[in-house]
Amino acid sequence: RVQLVESGGGSVQAGGSLRLSCAASDVTFSTYCMAWFRQPPGKEREGVAAVRPTGVRIYADSVKGRFTFTRDDAKNTLYLQMNSLLPEDTGVYYCAGRWDGTWCSLQSDDFGYFGQGTQVTVSS
Repeated sequence: RVQLVESGGGSVQAGGSLRLSCAASDVTFSTYCMAWFRQPPGKEREGVAAVRPTGVRIYADSVKGRFTFTRDDAKNTLYLQMNSLLPEDTGVYYCAGRWDGTWCSLQSDDFGYFGQGTQVTVSS
């Protein structure tokens, strides 16, 4: 069965960096749309970045130029490199997968698989 396990969260000061990882089981990156979402305190979950089966990436405007989403097909692992972190980047970060990669968006409702999440806290 599909399993997504995130790691790498933590606490950092504004301007710092973190790298999140997502180990995926029973997922084929060549057919799945994979994404990162986050849920800030007291707010709804929002899309951060997605990668299509072709490797094309989509980023939310709020993270463009600061976050980089990469995919290691050999290790079946996803990474989210987060630089120049801001306090508003604080939240629980989730890895997500959609089996039908022909549609790939940053809409949470489009995804059927989510990991358990990892906490990212950015202090000012």
